[in-house]
Amino acid sequence: MFKPLELYIGLRYLRAKRRNQFISFISLTSMLGIVLGVAALITVLSVMNGFEKELRERILGMASHITVTRMDSEPLTDWQALGEAMEKTDPRIVGVAPYVRKEVMLSFGSQVQGGLLRGVLPERDPAVSDVWQKMLYGELGDLRAGEFGIVLGVGLARKLGVTLGDKITVVTPQASNTPAGILPRIKRFTVKGIFEVGMHEYDSALALVHLNDAQRLFRMGEGVTGLRLKLSDLYQAVPVRNALVDALPGGYWISDWTMRHANLFRAVKIEKTMMFIILLLIVAVAAFNIVSTLVMVVTDKQADIAILRTLGSTPRSIMRIFIVQGMVIGLIGVLLGTAFGVTLALNLDTVVAWLEGVLGIQFMPADVYYISTFPSELHWDDVWKISGISFVLSVLATLYPAWNASRTQPAEALRYE
Repeated sequence: MFKPLELYIGLRYLRAKRRNQFISFISLTSMLGIVLGVAALITVLSVMNGFEKELRERILGMASHITVTRMDSEPLTDWQALGEAMEKTDPRIVGVAPYVRKEVMLSFGSQVQGGLLRGVLPERDPAVSDVWQKMLYGELGDLRAGEFGIVLGVGLARKLGVTLGDKITVVTPQASNTPAGILPRIKRFTVKGIFEVGMHEYDSALALVHLNDAQRLFRMGEGVTGLRLKLSDLYQAVPVRNALVDALPGGYWISDWTMRHANLFRAVKIEKTMMFIILLLIVAVAAFNIVSTLVMVVTDKQADIAILRTLGSTPRSIMRIFIVQGMVIGLIGVLLGTAFGVTLALNLDTVVAWLEGVLGIQFMPADVYYISTFPSELHWDDVWKISGISFVLSVLATLYPAWNASRTQPAEALRYE
C-alpha cells in the first residue's frame, strides 16, 4: 500500500529528536491508552462471558430445562407413563425425573430457617441435576425411602449449625387435626449430606429428601408435584416445549428455562454490550491523542514537508507518510494491548487471588453475589473484533492530520526558514 520512501520517512518521524521530546511523549501516551483500552476490553468481556457461562451452568444445573406440572396444581399421579411418553416424543430429551416441591421451616435447637424442600429419587435425579457432583459431605444415594434423611445446602447447614448425623425438625404449612387442636405437621429428619453449588440462592435455602418421604410428609400418596426434563442441548428448550405441547393431552402446564430465567440472561447480554461500548471510549480517547500527536508533528515538520513537495512528492505521498506514523502507533498499541489482555484473561483467577491476599479483602462475598469468584472465558471472536475496531479507530484518527499535511504550500512553509 505504501511506497518504501513514504514508509521509511513515516517510521523515521517516530524516533524522537531532542527538540521534539514532548511530541514523542504524547505519542507514547497515545500508545499506552490504546494498550490499556484493548486490554481492558478483552479482560472485561472475558469476565462477562465467564459470568454468563457460570450463571447458565449453575442455574440450569439445579433448575430443570423443562418442567411439566398439572394446570390445576394438583399432584401428578401418572408421572411414570407420562415420562416414558415424553422420552419417546423427542430424542432431545435425555433425562426425566419426578420431584415434590414445598416450602417449609427447618429448626435445630434455637435456630429456625425457612427453606425449600425438594423430594427427589436419588437414582433418577442425577439425570436432570448436577447436585450429586456438588456434595461436600455424604452422597445423594444416602437418601433412602423410609429413613427420613435430608441433604442440606452448605449455607443452610451453617445457619442451622448442623453437621452429618444431626436431627433437624421440618415444619410444613399443612395442618393436622389433633385433640389439642389444629397443629402444623412436624417431622424429624437426619442430616445425611451437605452440598455446595456455589450459588447463594440454592446453598442457603434448598433441602433434598427422598421422594417417598416427601410424599408421606405432605400426604400426596403416589403423586408428585411434576416432572423435570433435561435436554441434550439447552438452547433447544423452546422447540422441545412446543413439540410436547402438541404431543401431550390438555391439562398440563409445560414451562422451560427461557420462561423462568430469560430476563436474567438477557440482562447479562445487555450489560456486556454496554460495557463494550463504554470501554471502547478509552480506545477512542487514545485515538484522539493520536490526532493531537500528528497535528503537532505536522506543525513541527512544515519545512520538511515543503522540501519534499519541492523535490516532487505529491500531496497523496505526504498524506501517506503521516498515515504510516499513526498506523504504527495504533498497531503497536493494539498488539501489546491484545497480548496483555489475553494473558490477563487467561490468568485472571490467579491475579484476583493474589490481589485479595495482598489487600486482605474479598471482592465478591458469597452471601452477597450469586457467584463469588471471577470466572473468565476468552472468546477469540471477541479478541479479533476488539483488535479490529481499535485499529480502525487508530487509522481513522490519522486521516485529518495527514490530509492537513498534504495541503501544505511549499512557499508559505519556507517563507521564514
